Amino acid sequence: MVPDVRSTLDDLVTALKSAGEPTRLRLLALLSAGEATVKDLTEVLAQSQPRVSRHLKLLTEAGLIERLPEGAWAYYRLSEDGPGAATVRALLGRLAAEDPILVRDRQRLDALKADHAAEAQRYFAANAAGWDRLRTLHVPDAAVEAAVREALGGRRIHALLDIGTGTGRMLTLLADSYTRGVGIDMSHDMLSVARANLAGAGIDHAHVRQGDVTALAVPAGSFDVVVIHQVLHYLDDPARAIREAARAVAPGGRLVIVDFAPHGLEFLRTEHAHRRLGFGHDQMRGWIEAAGLDLGLVRDLPAEPNGEERLTVTLFVGIDRRIVLADERRFLQSA
Repeated sequence: MVPDVRSTLDDLVTALKSAGEPTRLRLLALLSAGEATVKDLTEVLAQSQPRVSRHLKLLTEAGLIERLPEGAWAYYRLSEDGPGAATVRALLGRLAAEDPILVRDRQRLDALKADHAAEAQRYFAANAAGWDRLRTLHVPDAAVEAAVREALGGRRIHALLDIGTGTGRMLTLLADSYTRGVGIDMSHDMLSVARANLAGAGIDHAHVRQGDVTALAVPAGSFDVVVIHQVLHYLDDPARAIREAARAVAPGGRLVIVDFAPHGLEFLRTEHAHRRLGFGHDQMRGWIEAAGLDLGLVRDLPAEPNGEERLTVTLFVGIDRRIVLADERRFLQSA
């Protein structure tokens, strides 16, 4: 729910003028269903791209929507914070959902999203064979995901950041635990998969965006849980990514890292672009503590032996030392 933030007279007049035009109001209604690109919105509204872009620019300047660049693309979504967010939610709350124009717009948007989902799944299928082979080498995903849930302890999460979100699995898994979720990934193709997965699961309180995991464009201390799931082994400088993640952790918040323990499977470098062959406890502890967090939990999840080298998955939880509740520390140390 958007907080009840009051606007100044000038800001409210600007917001009302910006929203008070049929096409711009239709755009706001469409974006209430999730993020969309200019191309998407142009197709739905059957208007020229320059015209739609102009409307979006006015709505952005009024603080009613946000623009999220992603390479050559840009996604738009309703503002989540500030007076503009409260104003746009109030306006949309007065619209009749059964209005024939809005119904038609939503039907066109749903059809467009279905096309995007099909395209994303084709991409996933084309790359799934390599991922499936990798999964056979370590403990089942379900066991790892259960360990992540246990580590978080069932406490309500206000804001969750998933770094290197990939297919959006962590955002989907933990959707019932957080109020607001954000996923960041460099790959436009993987973000397309993530958006399709979130839409398919009916998750509207999370969104994904393109970004550099070693230079996060998020405010410091803005997430009470930050997750880095199977990302660090792709990076040349994992310590830098951990420092960036720790910067985003709110006072008393937690950083959850899931990655492989040290191993000797060299084919992962050549066939799966792994830069690092796992991380030891001491190495990860040093990085986490250097980033200003306390290491509260380390848990190894070894795969069942089958006569060949298998991968152990390790879960690390770093705790922001500015506020650590005694009961949370006891839980983490006993997990």
